[in-house]
Amino acid sequence: MSGEVLVVIGSGGMGRAIGRRLGSGRRVLLADLDENTLESTAESMRSDGHDVTTRRVDVSSRESVAELARDAAELGPVTKLAHTAGLSPALSSAAVILRVNLLGVSLVLDEFEGVMAEGGSAVVISSMAGHMAASLDRQQEETLATAAPEELLKLPFTTPEAVTDPGHAYGLSKRANQLRVQRACVSWGDRGNRVNSISPGVISTPMVRQELNSEHLGAVRAMTEVSAADRPGTPEDIAAAADFLLGQQAGFVTGTDLLVDGGVVAAVRAGRLGGPGQE
Repeated sequence: MSGEVLVVIGSGGMGRAIGRRLGSGRRVLLADLDENTLESTAESMRSDGHDVTTRRVDVSSRESVAELARDAAELGPVTKLAHTAGLSPALSSAAVILRVNLLGVSLVLDEFEGVMAEGGSAVVISSMAGHMAASLDRQQEETLATAAPEELLKLPFTTPEAVTDPGHAYGLSKRANQLRVQRACVSWGDRGNRVNSISPGVISTPMVRQELNSEHLGAVRAMTEVSAADRPGTPEDIAAAADFLLGQQAGFVTGTDLLVDGGVVAAVRAGRLGGPGQE
């Protein structure tokens, strides 16, 4: 075993697939708020020979994320990080989505920047919804990219009074993820590290299956039908993208967003489907 540490935050479908694809020969630190899902995924991976350590984390708490980063560094050199944790509109309120998807990503980028081993790389799971979110002006995007994490939920356009619709909160937070990653790549680069985001489309995960059991069923089905791929994606599709971005073959790629949606955004922009989609 190399002694390198792979950190995967979020133990659902995408996190599990990334852990399995990249975990061989590395120590895997798997973190999640849901301890049942966390332990189930860890045991499944261990049964296949992976070296997995688990930690409970609340990504909306700086203290919790900082503790996770310290624990990761104690395990060995942290060379790869995949942040997959997030909530969809079918799962929670607008306020909670912003805390997890917006604040959570910002805290992870902040706290892990200082513990990554030189030459390390990270990916953040955003969403194609970030490419189709309600338009933000240049100043709003700049503020989302640069504001201190603790200020992100206090902005005039991110407060509970300003954002009441879960779909709006989701698209806004995912666009912010892309912007935060792009800006973070500068300071990460000063340390010899890379960071990118991945924007999945309709991926067959438990989260999307809950979408299919909600009022979003028609929209999710329509997005799949108009896409060039003509199918939903799989967690393994996202793991393959993460493998590329986290590996040496992407050594010249940082601060970018990789859209892995089977062509849904292209179909929307070509007029084949109206309205934003959700991951």
